[in-house]
Amino acid sequence: MIKHIVLFKLAEEAEGNSKAANAVIIKQRLEALKDLIPEILKMEVSINHADAPAGNYDIMLDSEFRNLDDLHTYISHPEHQKVGAFIGKVRIGRAAIDCEF
Repeated sequence: MIKHIVLFKLAEEAEGNSKAANAVIIKQRLEALKDLIPEILKMEVSINHADAPAGNYDIMLDSEFRNLDDLHTYISHPEHQKVGAFIGKVRIGRAAIDCEF
């Protein structure tokens, strides 16, 4: 099993939205992928608490896949690419880890 965890730091404003609004949009769009990409075994998207320290990342994606091939299928899937294109316009930082468990 592969756990794919990604953290995003968002711009204060981007694409005509506030950071908070973009966080909700990203959460909704990522969670919708569960119904579109069968390789996703588990996916949880969390938004950082509004009163948390300013240096924290804003969104955490925690997902699971059977293997690296399934993860790569997810990453290259056209629906994931659409969500990724939006995230790319509103993020200022990204950190990720893919680990076997």
